[in-house]
Amino acid sequence: MGESRRGPLKSAVPSNVVSPVRRCSRTACGRPAVATLTYVYADSTAVLGPLATYAEPHCYDLCAEHSERLTAPRGWEVVRLANASGPSRPTGDDLEALANAVREAARPPQARPGDDGPGKGIRTADPVEVARRGHLRVLRSPEP
Repeated sequence: MGESRRGPLKSAVPSNVVSPVRRCSRTACGRPAVATLTYVYADSTAVLGPLATYAEPHCYDLCAEHSERLTAPRGWEVVRLANASGPSRPTGDDLEALANAVREAARPPQARPGDDGPGKGIRTADPVEVARRGHLRVLRSPEP
């Protein structure tokens, strides 16, 4: 068994060697995939985004060259999602926003206008639940 007139039968791909790298779905292209193409037939849209975590049956993995050259049929729209493959570096605006948030958190609470002393305008009690209807709750503010 396993023999033919031409010799022993061999598998086209050895079963013990499976490449962990996903390859481009285009015929005769063996380059590694960097993007995933999905069709939304109801909207006549082709969505090209970053490489999906898992290979799905109705999605196509494309290499860099084929993803750049992708065109859609007439009347269809191609939506290209931003590729977030690398970690983004914080910008000056991000760092400034973080510094402002730290300053705001460190600032002592201020009293409302008309209060007689420090800390008088700060609520210390939680709202009181008055009624419940399904997932909705009616809350009453605590009296100062």
